[in-house]
Amino acid sequence: TRLYLGANDSGYLDVPSNQIDHFERDLTPANSSATPPAQPNTGGARLDEVVTEASSHHQLDPDLVNSVIRAESGFNSRAVSPKGAQGLMQLMPQTASKLGVANAFDPRANVEGGTQYLRSLLEQYNFDLVKALAAYNAGPLRVAQYGGVPPYYETQAYVARIIRDFNRKKLAQQHSAAAAKTKLRKAAASPRSADSASPTQRASR
Repeated sequence: TRLYLGANDSGYLDVPSNQIDHFERDLTPANSSATPPAQPNTGGARLDEVVTEASSHHQLDPDLVNSVIRAESGFNSRAVSPKGAQGLMQLMPQTASKLGVANAFDPRANVEGGTQYLRSLLEQYNFDLVKALAAYNAGPLRVAQYGGVPPYYETQAYVARIIRDFNRKKLAQQHSAAAAKTKLRKAAASPRSADSASPTQRASR
């Protein structure tokens, strides 16, 4: 079964049909690309500022980091998974320790550590986003074992959810930019009243 990850055919995963447990309807709100609400305990900064700072530090798109946070914790800085992953970007205690994150429930430290880890995975897989996200969810050992995305429903759905959310944001930005350009072109093409007046009319004013 071919699972397309975006609005076009450029990205997809081929999944053995007998390994698909079930399908779910995409219930993500249409405005999911909106800036998330500010989270507490960020040293007075908004969460979007924290994400932008960490993304700039590690040269990642902040929209991608936000999509990972949405999938991992739903922007809940106190989230804890059944396996023990903690905080906004769901860092396992041993991973947090390696990244120098003393308190995974501190949003600023968690986002900085999670973004650093995501960047390292992207470098490890030559910026193959699908593999990097699969490793973030299931671990690099599983990606190496299966030569790509592991045949786990959770990981496959996780990768698809993040890429779909990220693509949605980029498409919305493209549409907004195109609309702004169209508006500027129309404004430039519309003659201004003063400029459209004849020389005689201007002289008589």
